[in-house]
Amino acid sequence: MDKEQEEMQFVGFFGIFNESYKAIFAWRKIFTKITLSLILPLSFIYLVHMEVSNLFFRKIIHNEIELDHTRSGTPKYEKLSDLISDEWAYFWLFKAAYFTLFFIFSLLSTAAVVYTIACIYTARELTFNKVISVVPKVWKRLMVTFLCIFIAMFLYHVAALAILIGCVVSIGGSNLGFAVFVVLAIFYLVGFLYLTAIWHLASVVSVLEEAYGFNAMVKGKNLLKGNLWLAMVIFLTLGIAAAVTQFAFQSLVVEGSGSGMANRIAYAIICLFLHSMLSLLGLVIQTVIYFVCKSYHHENIDKSALSDHLEVYLGEYVPLTAKDVQLEQYHV
Repeated sequence: MDKEQEEMQFVGFFGIFNESYKAIFAWRKIFTKITLSLILPLSFIYLVHMEVSNLFFRKIIHNEIELDHTRSGTPKYEKLSDLISDEWAYFWLFKAAYFTLFFIFSLLSTAAVVYTIACIYTARELTFNKVISVVPKVWKRLMVTFLCIFIAMFLYHVAALAILIGCVVSIGGSNLGFAVFVVLAIFYLVGFLYLTAIWHLASVVSVLEEAYGFNAMVKGKNLLKGNLWLAMVIFLTLGIAAAVTQFAFQSLVVEGSGSGMANRIAYAIICLFLHSMLSLLGLVIQTVIYFVCKSYHHENIDKSALSDHLEVYLGEYVPLTAKDVQLEQYHV
């Protein structure tokens, strides 16, 4: 991050990607360690979850088809019924373990990358051990924020589903109904991207400022004013890139049994690498967007104060106070 804070407000779409790439490349040694220790396991957990879930579903569907062709009341029917119940139980246990691990590594990766970019911004000495030392001291704040965002996302999807069902019931399958569905789908996508942008900004706020939870979401929403569409387009671009990677993994690895084991392993390694790099880039970009938004609103961050509070290895983590990071106006 070569630019001064006053200049960050003028960074656009390509500029944000460029600043993020330069930060990763300039500090590639420490980002490599963060990726190998936190982000790579996160991507591995996600992709393995896709493969294992597919195996579970195939086995359950096969047994359910066989159950449909078996006379009820027979020993074979009872055995298949018990087997399917056990498989569903194992499936949900696996899902619970997956979400727990994914949640933990997401928190750790976010904390590590946000802290690293903040250290780069303040030009303070940075080592991997210092980065790891901050993670346990901020993960609780991030966890509260993530849970609040999960609640917001859940309520949003419930409301969207209710509206969709209401429209289907009232309008039906006519041409007008299809047009309404398309309009609703566009509004849904915009709303989802809006919440996604708030989520990313709130995560950074939770690490660098006093606010966390719903307060961090409000702070993130306010910071996005003036740069909302820029942030939404960036996160949409990252989402499309991630979706392409996941589709490639699904097609070439999960459903690519005809390709041979050697090819599937090679494809899996490539997809794992790409997914890890996209995850790292996304975490860096969300922090860069935070500094762009702070600059846009003329909320000057005192680098010396930020540097002092990043000195976590000397004591307990203390988030920046409002006077250090919020509402300090500078004149341009």
